[in-house]
Amino acid sequence: MHVMDRDEWSVYIARCVDGSLYTGVAKDVRARLAAHNAGRGAAYTRPRRPVRLMHREDGFTHGGALSREAAIKALSRARKLALVADARRADGATTRKSKARR
Repeated sequence: MHVMDRDEWSVYIARCVDGSLYTGVAKDVRARLAAHNAGRGAAYTRPRRPVRLMHREDGFTHGGALSREAAIKALSRARKLALVADARRADGATTRKSKARR
């Protein structure tokens, strides 16, 4: 189980059932994905359930997480998929931990 500082935020990319990608921020990614899958998440994901975690980056302040989310959302789908693939190759998992608080 991943334990985070109470003020630590994560940025995540989820794949929706229709193959689209959703990027969001959360303090507790597991709980946020459960909310998406229960229909209590973002309006975008409600008709596209279930969603599955593809990638997460931890260790952000709230402002840093929002900035990183915006940067990821600005990427093309191909660049987002490359980000996920690169992180998996580097870490051997779906999580990339940031080295400094942002």
